Amino acid sequence: MSAGTTIPNTVTEPQVRKAAGTAFSILAAISFCHLLNDLMQSVIPAVYPLLKSSYHLDFSQIGLITLTVQLTASLLQPLVGLYNDRRARPYSLPIGMGFTLLGLLLLSRAPTYGMVLVSVALVGVGSSVFHPESSRVARMASGGQHGLAQSLFQVGGNAGTSLGPLLAAFIVLPFGQRSIGWFAAAALTAIIVLTRVAAWHQRRQGEKQIQTKRAERTVQLSGRRVAVSLGILVALVFSKFFYMVSLNSFYIFYLMNKFHVDVRTAQIYLFIFLGSVAAGTIIGGPVGDRIGRKYVIWWSILGVLPFTLMLPYANLFWTGILTVIIGLVLSSAFSAILVYGQELLPGKVGMVSGLFFGLAFGTAGIGAALLGRLADATSIGLVYQICAFLPAIGLLTAFLPNIEPARVRR
Repeated sequence: MSAGTTIPNTVTEPQVRKAAGTAFSILAAISFCHLLNDLMQSVIPAVYPLLKSSYHLDFSQIGLITLTVQLTASLLQPLVGLYNDRRARPYSLPIGMGFTLLGLLLLSRAPTYGMVLVSVALVGVGSSVFHPESSRVARMASGGQHGLAQSLFQVGGNAGTSLGPLLAAFIVLPFGQRSIGWFAAAALTAIIVLTRVAAWHQRRQGEKQIQTKRAERTVQLSGRRVAVSLGILVALVFSKFFYMVSLNSFYIFYLMNKFHVDVRTAQIYLFIFLGSVAAGTIIGGPVGDRIGRKYVIWWSILGVLPFTLMLPYANLFWTGILTVIIGLVLSSAFSAILVYGQELLPGKVGMVSGLFFGLAFGTAGIGAALLGRLADATSIGLVYQICAFLPAIGLLTAFLPNIEPARVRR
């Protein structure tokens, strides 16, 4: 059999769904906790103007804050995922959320810039534990609808990310840095819910082992082909998140500098953009289940290119419209990429999830630091002119093998 040739699967997706069923209550619980986790994390970039003023920071130091929280998360996530692939630790979920709780409390009273970095690092550690194990729970609860499950899980995070700037605008800005500590209530709520999810996770360990034995590769690929495919996915994740960080970290400053809007108006624009990201996320997974992940990746990465090229030259009205389209289209890619990677390496759900979530965080962190330096040396406008070409990397999707049954790709 030649490499890349599809072979029949021993257990069809309808059979898996019939046997296991989709545990929507668990998916709702982890999606809700993802909302809380990413809401707390998104408060950090949303209060950058406050931190910039309080600690007299330049754009490079702002980028270093993002780099710290993202790298803390990205370096640990694949290790956490690999460790839990070998021996699952369901109660690591509420424990990890405890790091986020501590980080927020420290950030609310940080006396120095150095303590700000320590605080956001703790938030990053919490995310490094939360994401790979929660992604594993989503797959366990999917009943075979893996794309749908990942989208439901991720849309909670995107919704939380979009709410963060809005809450920062109406809570942190009026009441100051110490009000960041109020978000600890969200961490406590997540700890309670994740404790219940962990109990369900522990009860399902036996069933999980059976499902792992069922997970047979639907295509026969060489180790080299798998490695090349993973490399392509890494490049696609890089293009997606490097571009997204240009909006997540600097969109507020771009609007203020180019269109002279106030901070609150800029944060509302950021909220609208992040809301479109949340809406787009829910589309990618179910569509990938139906027509195939590769087609979704094609459309999501390469399809956004015309809009990113127009953005640097648009007025305020069209900037808002274009960023909504960009968020909607580009955000549909990650669920498809993640599930595609999990199917390339069956039985390595935690490691693959940790790798790609970690890569997403790491790319965002490095991107924030580099783009911050570029903005300091040139202008915010030039940042968006350069980043506009990143989605062209989506052309690499053509080299991904078709690993799904033909009936799915039609």
